[in-house]
Amino acid sequence: ACLAATVAFDAAQAQAPRFEVTVDPTAGATPLTGRLVVVVSKNAQPEPRMIIAPQGPAVFAVDLDQLRAGQAAIVDAKTSLGYPMPLAQLPAGEYYAQAIVNVYEPIKRADGKTIWVHFNDGTQEVMQIAAGNIYSDVQKIQVGSGGTVKLRIDKVIAASPRPQNTDWVKYVRIQSPKLTAFWGRPVYVHATVLLPKGYNQHPNVKYPTVYTFGHNVPFGFTPDSTHVRGLGQISPVTGLESGYDFYKSWIADGFPRFIAVSFEQATPFFLDSYSVNSASNGPYGDAMEQEIIPELEKQFRMIGKPYARLAEGASTGGWQTLALQLKHPDFFGGAWVLQPDPIDFRRYQLVDIYSDTNAFVLPNTQLTTTERPFRRTVEGQVAWTLRQLSLFEEVLGTRGRSNYQLEGWEAVYGPIDADGYPKPLWNKLTGTIDRSVANAMRDNGYDLRDHAQKNWDTLGPKVAGKLHFFA
Repeated sequence: ACLAATVAFDAAQAQAPRFEVTVDPTAGATPLTGRLVVVVSKNAQPEPRMIIAPQGPAVFAVDLDQLRAGQAAIVDAKTSLGYPMPLAQLPAGEYYAQAIVNVYEPIKRADGKTIWVHFNDGTQEVMQIAAGNIYSDVQKIQVGSGGTVKLRIDKVIAASPRPQNTDWVKYVRIQSPKLTAFWGRPVYVHATVLLPKGYNQHPNVKYPTVYTFGHNVPFGFTPDSTHVRGLGQISPVTGLESGYDFYKSWIADGFPRFIAVSFEQATPFFLDSYSVNSASNGPYGDAMEQEIIPELEKQFRMIGKPYARLAEGASTGGWQTLALQLKHPDFFGGAWVLQPDPIDFRRYQLVDIYSDTNAFVLPNTQLTTTERPFRRTVEGQVAWTLRQLSLFEEVLGTRGRSNYQLEGWEAVYGPIDADGYPKPLWNKLTGTIDRSVANAMRDNGYDLRDHAQKNWDTLGPKVAGKLHFFA
């Protein structure tokens, strides 16, 4: 039986393609370190790299360590990690392949750790569009007869232009001294400020401010109705309005007058810092309270007092909103917490990280297990499981560098390993939970239910009447 399995495995490897990827000197003349991902799709358009997702095309990846221009990097059945299956199991047929590299650089942090990550100026941008990353043309390939596919990377992603100010919306980039000191290079937080009707006509009036987390422009504010129809944009004002509907309310005579602000605060590990201090990302909580918001209050006519600082957010922003109110109870005057990321780690999605031993499966009896879903459709169908998402993230980036959800959480909540990277809560290939990481997340105050309960004698009176939940 073992011999038969070995023969079958060798046969599958022989049928799998071997990708030979080179970088043109025009795309990278210096030795290259990063994550090379070969994307294999059934369709040429949209470009395979643009639809990388847990329900998207197949992806196969290897780490690059000081790859020289012109030197071939090999992605094959032996060297690569693949999703949703190993390269040797990719069904025979006609496909379109494209290579992309998430380019890393060495960063020496204030904690003495030097790590290799993709770094930008705080702008939210996924790997597929991140400035400085490099990629190849799309190439038609045939899978099933082995052979070598040569892909040449010769394109560099340019920085996206920043949006322009309008009468209503102002874009501000603020450098944080605290974060700059932590990362050893300039670090910025981007703020999008929505001004109320009459702001310019009443120069002596000051306004309360709603800090809204999770929106590119506060509440999806969109003055153009053709831009939003059919896109399903949701505003938390009613849960049903589009950004254009909100715009019409915002400019109406009877609408309350306040300033609204949203943020971009991407870190090397995720699209958002979650506005708290963390071992991997640095002192974002201190920066928000002591630097970013005070600077906005200087630039705009905001009432810089706790009662006039309100926080609101959904999903990631929901967790941030609650964390900011609980960890800075004297700074904010109210929090509207909408369908937040897990605020009680006894239900980290569907995992109890303190008592479960494996994240992927729910034990039923001695002999059977059930896979835990991570995302479901509105009908209840499983879109993908926790096992699948974990593998997907491990393919996109080793050592917590996938820039995706699970590892984003670990960078925010968890400790760092000996080399300075986020320490994983569970093994992304086996699901085995590291209890020391789980306990550190709780003991350091990221399990918000546990944090509130432990500190309720002093915290409770400070947040009385300030917490509003919706899910």
